[in-house]
Amino acid sequence: MISQEVREGGVRVGFEISDLTSEKRGWLAHVKQRNGPQVGKYRVNLEDLESIGAKAITVAVENCDVVAIDEIGPMELFSEKFKDATRRALESPKLVIAVVHGKARDTLINYVKSMKEAETHLVTTENRNELVILIARKAIEKTENPSATATYKNNVAANKLRALDSMSNRAKAH
Repeated sequence: MISQEVREGGVRVGFEISDLTSEKRGWLAHVKQRNGPQVGKYRVNLEDLESIGAKAITVAVENCDVVAIDEIGPMELFSEKFKDATRRALESPKLVIAVVHGKARDTLINYVKSMKEAETHLVTTENRNELVILIARKAIEKTENPSATATYKNNVAANKLRALDSMSNRAKAH
């Protein structure tokens, strides 16, 4: 599950949410969203966050080698389904690559930061490109499976790289 900013005429109007496996897309938040929790000038679309975002995390835990979550932030934390799906992912044996918003406060954020096996990197403009490569290499090393078919490996690698590219682009925006 990834989210990306959406701009119209050079102005950010919202954030799109995408399921990397099914390629379903929806709105995480938008300036024209009429209802839902408010974060700044945006209203959070809990329906899409839960039906696309939380569901993508749940399905990834069941079916994928790697679970990508971009991001665990103020908007996402309004959804208990998102938080439950994220906690289940973190408690699973799967490799989880997650972007955690630096200023967000929640028991889930505290849990993520307290995990002994978690590896944390502060993303900056200077290191973001190197981090993408480092994290991709580590993810591939941890998920290598000789019995997997070439097609499956290619799909997993493509999804990992798309997620990491999105995370890198998101870091550019912050």
